[in-house]
Amino acid sequence: MPRPIVRVALALAILCLPLESVAARATDSTLPPFAGAYQPRTVAERGIWMQADEDERQLRDSHLLIDDVALNAYVRHVLCRTVGDERCHAVRLYVLRIPAMNATTHPNGAISVWSGLLLRVRDEAELGAVLGHEFAHFEQRHTLALQHRRLGASDLAAWTALFAGGAAPLVRLITTANIYSFSRAQEGEADSLGLRFVAAAGYDPRRVAEVWARQMDEADARAAGRKQRSRRYDGVHLLDTHPTNLQRMTALRAAAATLPAGGVTEAVAYAAALRPWRAAFLADQIKLNDFGGTDYLLGRLAQDGWSEDLLFARAELYRQRGNPRDLVAAADFYRQALALDQRHAESHRGLGMALLRSGEAEAGRAELRRYLELAPAAGDAAMVRALVS
Repeated sequence: MPRPIVRVALALAILCLPLESVAARATDSTLPPFAGAYQPRTVAERGIWMQADEDERQLRDSHLLIDDVALNAYVRHVLCRTVGDERCHAVRLYVLRIPAMNATTHPNGAISVWSGLLLRVRDEAELGAVLGHEFAHFEQRHTLALQHRRLGASDLAAWTALFAGGAAPLVRLITTANIYSFSRAQEGEADSLGLRFVAAAGYDPRRVAEVWARQMDEADARAAGRKQRSRRYDGVHLLDTHPTNLQRMTALRAAAATLPAGGVTEAVAYAAALRPWRAAFLADQIKLNDFGGTDYLLGRLAQDGWSEDLLFARAELYRQRGNPRDLVAAADFYRQALALDQRHAESHRGLGMALLRSGEAEAGRAELRRYLELAPAAGDAAMVRALVS
C-alpha cells in the first residue's frame, strides 16, 4: 500500500476512536482554578472576537430578548450558584423567547438561554447542568478552538483544490472530519466539567442525565407523530458534531454514580420563578405544529398532576389539530381546566370554539358570551362578538 494511502487510513482510524469516557474524567468533584476570561492575542482571534461582539450586540437588541428583571436575575442566580461567582462574572447572559431547547456559548463570554429550555427543565439542578455545560465550553475555549480549526480547514481546502488533484475530495473529507471529531471531544470535556460544576454546587448530579433521557423520549414522540423513524439509537458517524443523546445519557449516568450521593434539586424555587412565564412559553410551544412532541412534553410537565394551564394547553393542542375526535377531547380538557378555575377566560373561549366546530352552536355561543363577560377588552373581542351574534 503506498505510504500516502496508509497515512489517510491512519487518519480516518484515529477520527473514529471512541472518546474518553465522561465517567473517567468526572470522578473528582473539586473544580480546577479559574484562570479568568481569555483575551484575544492574534489577528485571527481579534477577528473572531469582533464577530462575537457583533453577534452579542444583535442578541442584546433582538426583539426576542426577554428583559424581565426577575427571570433574568433568577437564571443568573442558577448560573452563579453552579459555576461560582468568580466564573459567573466573566460572562453575560441573555434569555431569548425561542420555543426550542437550546443554550449557546460565544467565545467572548456571551451565553444565550432559550425559553424552550426553561420550559423543559424541571428544577435548578437540571438548569444548572445545562448552564454548567455551556460555561465549560467557554472556560475551555472550545468555540475559539473550533473557529481556529475552521479557518485552518478553509485554508487547507483552498490549497488542496490547487495542488491535490484527484485526491482533493478525500483530503477535504479528512479535514472536515477532523474538525467535527474535535467537536465531539469538546462535548465530552464540557459534559465532564459541567457535571463537576453541578456536584460542587450542591445540586443532585443524577438530574443531569435525565435531561437527555427526556429529550430522547420527546424526539421519539415527535418522530412518531410525523410518521418518521426514531434516531434514538443512531451511532456517531464520521461527520457528526455531537455524541448521540443515548451515548451522552449513558456516560452521564455512569459519571454521576462516581460522585458523592445526595444534592438538592430546588424544584419548588424553579417552579415559582417560571410561573409568571409558563403560560406564554406553553403558547409558543403549541404554535410549533409538533403534536407528538408537544403532547409528550405536556404529559411530562403534568407528572405530578394536571394543572389548569397544562390542561388548557393540551386542549389548545387538540383543538388546533381539529380532527372530530380531537374536538371532543379538546372540549373535555377545557372543561377539566374550568373545573379548576371557572374564571379562566381563555378556556371558555376555546371550549366555545371547539363546540361551534362540532356543531353544538348554542352551547358554543354560551361559552363565548362567558368569555366576553370575563375579558371584554380582549384583543379578539370584536371577532368573538361577531361569532356570538
